[in-house]
Amino acid sequence: MIERLETSQRMSKIVKHNGVAYLCGQVGHGDTVTDQTRDCLSRVEDLLEKAGSSRTEMLQVVIWLADMADFAEMNAVWDDWVPAGHAPARACGEAKLARPELKVEIIVTAAC
Repeated sequence: MIERLETSQRMSKIVKHNGVAYLCGQVGHGDTVTDQTRDCLSRVEDLLEKAGSSRTEMLQVVIWLADMADFAEMNAVWDDWVPAGHAPARACGEAKLARPELKVEIIVTAAC
């Protein structure tokens, strides 16, 4: 069975299937990569909770940066946020994001 949460015509914020939660891409507010990453990860954590999961249950994460020059700044926030011993499989690349002010977008898949 597929369960969709916070669904609109365009997308669901969470889709659950066979014990896995797929979160829609999350972006954050703020002027810096640090601010946006912190806000984005806070949103991810809220969605994980709604999905019946947590940061320790993440399976895979894909991170898009508007500029790979921000990689170290984003990682400083990420490394503090991920629980020790629970790092997911992860990829990070550069992409043109939906709006020019966006610097980071994070997509999470987690067990639930």
